[in-house]
Amino acid sequence: MNTDSNDARSENPEVVIPKEKAVFRLDANGCWHNQGGRFRNKKIIDFFHASIRKDARGYFLRQNRGNCVERVYFPYEDTALFVFNVIPGTPLELVLNTGKRLPLEPRKLFVQNDSLYVADGEQRVKFTERSLMAISGLMTFENENYFITQAGRKYPIAKR
Repeated sequence: MNTDSNDARSENPEVVIPKEKAVFRLDANGCWHNQGGRFRNKKIIDFFHASIRKDARGYFLRQNRGNCVERVYFPYEDTALFVFNVIPGTPLELVLNTGKRLPLEPRKLFVQNDSLYVADGEQRVKFTERSLMAISGLMTFENENYFITQAGRKYPIAKR
């Protein structure tokens, strides 16, 4: 995911659409919806995820529309960032919905409201059901606490 200090480096005017006027939203599981229901077209879904940016006003999709650059702030449940895939290795590599890759740093993991997250700076990135399944063999639950084992070392997972 890209942060956007002033990403509009094009010469085209920028059109800003506030989230209250967005015609789509991102649910708590990382799925896009509009008034017709859940998006089904993989190319559109992938394009939306890859277009997520963040600035001081929040998360938005940015796209060049030919004669203008469109910045659409969108509503989302919980967070706009998700771990969609886990690539084996040492360390494991987390692939986010935006395409960004992060090495798994166990100390950045935390559990909140029965969901697993990883901190990426100030941003919360939620694990999807699929990505949780990918690391489930590394996780244990003992005495009301979660742990993850990486490279032979067991790390506690914080609760928030």
